[in-house]
Amino acid sequence: MSEDPILKREPIFQGRVIDVAIETIAMPADRQVQLEIVRHPGGAAVVALDEQDRVCLLRQWRHAAGGWLWELPAGKIDPGESPLGTATRELSEEAGLRAADWTDLGRMHSSPGVFTEVIHLWMARGLSHQGHAHEQDEMIEIHWLPLAQALDWCNDAEITDAKTLVGLYRAGGLIKSALEILPEDPGC
Repeated sequence: MSEDPILKREPIFQGRVIDVAIETIAMPADRQVQLEIVRHPGGAAVVALDEQDRVCLLRQWRHAAGGWLWELPAGKIDPGESPLGTATRELSEEAGLRAADWTDLGRMHSSPGVFTEVIHLWMARGLSHQGHAHEQDEMIEIHWLPLAQALDWCNDAEITDAKTLVGLYRAGGLIKSALEILPEDPGC
């Protein structure tokens, strides 16, 4: 579809981060439907791995989730900021880390039935420590876990945050693929 499918937009709420509206859209086959849509600027999340393949996970208090969640360092894209710029800023602010090497892990839609948010996922290596700068509304603990243990936590439902699940699975798959294509050591 090259044309704008929005035929009518009725704003309901405009906040600091989101705006909500009822949108009448044109669908394929000449159908029209009304949808409640939450518009969000998008975000970025980082799978930060040290030399021992330990991943930086945040244990963060989330009111909307009813308690503590395990998450990757992540945040909202600010106006004029690139997804990598957001990832770099959030890794510094939330985890107190800087990375020398970045790998794009693609993007994900968090809840495409109602939410326009797209989260860009990155893997960061070559880490160095610096001070973190948590925001006033954040309660964050910084933890380091072996990537294999974090993946087990994904499978055991200890980790339930979608961006964290997708980021960890993609990073794990990328690392596994890289190990499978390494040349064999002729001295073995």
